[in-house]
Amino acid sequence: MSRLDTIFKPGRLAFIPYLMAGDPDLETTRTMLRAIAPHADAIELGIPYGDPLADGPTIAAAGARALGNGVTLEKTLALAGEMHASLPPVILFTYYNLVYQFGLQQFARAAAGAGVAGVIVPDVSLEEIEPLRLALGAHAIDVPLLVAPSTPPERAARIAEQSGGFVYVVSRLGVTGTGTAPDTGPLRAQIAVLRAASKKPLAVGFGISTRAQVEAVRGLVDGVIVGSALIDAYSGARGEEAARRVEAFAKGLL
Repeated sequence: MSRLDTIFKPGRLAFIPYLMAGDPDLETTRTMLRAIAPHADAIELGIPYGDPLADGPTIAAAGARALGNGVTLEKTLALAGEMHASLPPVILFTYYNLVYQFGLQQFARAAAGAGVAGVIVPDVSLEEIEPLRLALGAHAIDVPLLVAPSTPPERAARIAEQSGGFVYVVSRLGVTGTGTAPDTGPLRAQIAVLRAASKKPLAVGFGISTRAQVEAVRGLVDGVIVGSALIDAYSGARGEEAARRVEAFAKGLL
């Protein structure tokens, strides 16, 4: 059993918040991680990147601020390594160019050394994921894969089969953000396909931002991933004030 397998429990919805490393600064990220850890079952930690194809305006802006602060893949790994013992399982969210330039084996070793439990790389297709999946798998690091609403059922089943830890169910077409609520009709159909194809946990993300939206998917999926709304919650704040805001948001969401 992987470390991510342990976060999903029958009859309970796992909460996986997303924070961008270095936004608005690394010290505030540390403070927010400590504040939200007691409320989270796992934490997605974003590595800032200049061309984030899956990220909407909120997360893209957070990444730009982090890059402006000089935050890198190496600094994000150092942050994860520094804090992982006091956090629930950490899942890095990154893009393939960063990993490729760093080196797959070197990245896998560094992620393992930082105590990382999973890595999500949304811009690698199913047909090209194997080298990364094997490199990380050799260090017991899961690679959850994304399934979009437009993914055909046969391909969705293949993605679920290869996905590690859980299947990341994208709730809507497009990028991350809070502007458009998930459409539960297509989402229910997608979940039914995945349940028939796999026994792996399903966690839904992209657009989950309110308690009502969480309640709409409770009983359908095993976890929710929340990023943009959390970043909006601490907008303009730093330090302890930012930490208070993210903790209050998490309490209100669940």
